[in-house]
Amino acid sequence: MFASPRHLNLRLEYYGHGPISEALDAWPVLPIILNSTFSHHPKSDQRWDNMVAALESEHYDRVCKINTHYLTNSQLRKFTAAMQKPFPELTRLQVWAASDVVPVLPDTFLGGSAPRLRTLHLESIPFPSLPKLLLSSANDLVTLTLDDIPDTGYFSPDAIATALKVMTRLDYLELRFRSPRPRPDPASRPLPPPTRFVLSSLTEVTFGGAYEYLEDLLARIDAPLLYDLTVIFFNFTDLNSDIPQLHRLISHAEQLKAPDHAEVSISRYSTIELSLHPRTGAVDRRGRLMLHFDDEEFSLQLWSLAQICSSSYPLISALEELKITERDLPSSYHMDDTQWLEFLDPFTALKNLYLTDEIARRVCTSLQELSGERATEVLPALRNIFVDGLRSFEHVQEALRPFVAARQLSGYPVAINHS
Repeated sequence: MFASPRHLNLRLEYYGHGPISEALDAWPVLPIILNSTFSHHPKSDQRWDNMVAALESEHYDRVCKINTHYLTNSQLRKFTAAMQKPFPELTRLQVWAASDVVPVLPDTFLGGSAPRLRTLHLESIPFPSLPKLLLSSANDLVTLTLDDIPDTGYFSPDAIATALKVMTRLDYLELRFRSPRPRPDPASRPLPPPTRFVLSSLTEVTFGGAYEYLEDLLARIDAPLLYDLTVIFFNFTDLNSDIPQLHRLISHAEQLKAPDHAEVSISRYSTIELSLHPRTGAVDRRGRLMLHFDDEEFSLQLWSLAQICSSSYPLISALEELKITERDLPSSYHMDDTQWLEFLDPFTALKNLYLTDEIARRVCTSLQELSGERATEVLPALRNIFVDGLRSFEHVQEALRPFVAARQLSGYPVAINHS
C-alpha cells in the first residue's frame, strides 16, 4: 500500500495534535491534509500553532488540502505569514474568518503560485488581488467560492472576468458580496465587449450583490451548460431599466430556458425568493433558477420581484404552474393589493395557482376586486386555484365568488380547490 500512495490516493490528515514531526515519524511520505475545524480555547490555540508550524516546516510542499474555519485575526495573520510561498501540491484551500473586519490578504499570498489548486473557498476574507492569482497560476480551478466578500476585498467585474476567461475547467462559481458598493454613473460604465468568451464547463453560479455588477460581469461571458443559477439582489428597488445580460445568459442555457412551474417563497426574515423549475420527471432536465431579494421592507421586495417578472422576462409568460408559500409570516406584514396584481399580471399562461394558508387570504383580496373584462385580463389562462388550509379555503371560496362568476360568464372558468 505505502509503495504506491498516489495511486491509492492515501492522505495523512493532521489536526494539530502534537508537532507534525511526531505524526510524520509514524507514517511514510504521504500528501498532508491540514484540518483546523475546532473551537477556540487554550488547547485549540496550541493546535493552531502546530498547524502554522507545519506550514512553515520543510514538509510544506506536501500539503495538498487546507481547511481552516472561523479564524481570529491573530490566527489569520499567522496563517497569512506562513503562506507567503508557492504550494506546489495544494489542491484545496478553504479559509473562513470569524471577525467582520480582518486583514487583507497580500499579493504575495501563496507566493503567487498554486498550480494544482482545484477548489478555493474564502469566506469573509478580503483578497482584492485574487483575480491576478487566478489569471497567473490557479487557472485550473473547478470550484471557486468567494462568500461574504468585504468592501476591502472588492475587485471589479472586468478583473474577475479576465481571470475567468482562462479558467476553462471551472464548474461552480459563487460570488457573494457583503454589501453593494456605491453605484457608478451609468454614463461612466464601460460598454460590453464586442465578443464574449464561453465558460464551457460552468454549470452552477451563485451571485449576491448589486445588479449593475452582475450585468457588467455577464456581458462578458456565456455558459451554455449552466443549469443552476441563484441571484441575490441588493437594493434592487432603484432599478429603472431591464437586465438584458441576465436574460441573455438564461436564454443561452439549455437547462434554464424552458421551465414550466415556479415557486415564490416568503419568510419572516424579510426575504422573498422566486424559483423556476423544469417539468418534474422530464428527461435530462435539472435546471433551477432562483432569484432572492434582500430588503428590509416586504413591499419593496414584492415590487422588485414584480419588476423582474414584468421587464420582458422571457420565462414568466410560459409558466403553467405557480406556488406561493410563506414561512412563519407575521400578521403585521403589509402586502399591497395592487402589487400582487402587478406581480401576477405577466403570468399569462398560468393554469394552476397554489396558495398556502395565509397567502391565500391576501391574494384573494386582490383578485376579488377584478370584475368584468378585467377579470380575464389578469391570469387569462387560469383554470384552478388550490388552497392549502380549510379555514382559508372557505374564506377564499366566499371572497372570490364574484371573480369566479365573472370568469364563468366570460368563458374562462376558474375552480377553487382544497389541496
